[in-house]
Amino acid sequence: MGTYYLILGAIALVSWLVSSTLKRKFATYSKIHLRNGMSGAEIAEKMLLDHGIKDVKVVSTAGRLTDHYNPRDKTVNLSEAVYNERNAAAAAVAAHECGHAVQHAQAYSWLQLRSTLVPAVNISSKLSMWLIIGGLILGFGAGVGLGYWVVVLGFVLMAVATAFSFVTLPVEYDASNRALAWLKNKHMLSQEEFKGAEDALKWAARTYLVAALGSLATLVYWGLQIFGSD
Repeated sequence: MGTYYLILGAIALVSWLVSSTLKRKFATYSKIHLRNGMSGAEIAEKMLLDHGIKDVKVVSTAGRLTDHYNPRDKTVNLSEAVYNERNAAAAAVAAHECGHAVQHAQAYSWLQLRSTLVPAVNISSKLSMWLIIGGLILGFGAGVGLGYWVVVLGFVLMAVATAFSFVTLPVEYDASNRALAWLKNKHMLSQEEFKGAEDALKWAARTYLVAALGSLATLVYWGLQIFGSD
């Protein structure tokens, strides 16, 4: 299993590098103030309006990196900094979250699939490791018995979470592409501002990719432990 630990360590290192680079990029682009003077909230409201979406509200939410779109109550939730600030980073995040609202309005298939998986993932993320550990305690090594099937159930739930992480990739990349296309076509940003927004969203998307690969590596590890190298 030395190869697995080497791969997992490499993924952890890449994850740290991507996360650190993302924070640095956003700090840099937060200093590029928009020439149009629009806040993140105003950017979001205009993007929604331009797409004919009138039933989605843009609201401010406490904390940092808390930006998200909630399809259940149709709200674009922007962190306080993104909601109020008027820079390239805020514009990028606000437009990206509105990209999810556009996906919802247009019944984007990958978003629908991800939404369908959410209830199962909420359960699997909490129970998978507990079931695997519980199965081992119940005597997994003794052969095909209660312990074995408990471990297998935990593995299946872990696989659901891994599948969710990969389904998330096209959803996030597409939302960024929609955001960047709108920002460019509507001439919302100057060339320098647009390059900053584009770079910020690219690095944000890479965090999801690294997370998906890490989830897959963990799934493969437990698959080998449970079912053997065969």
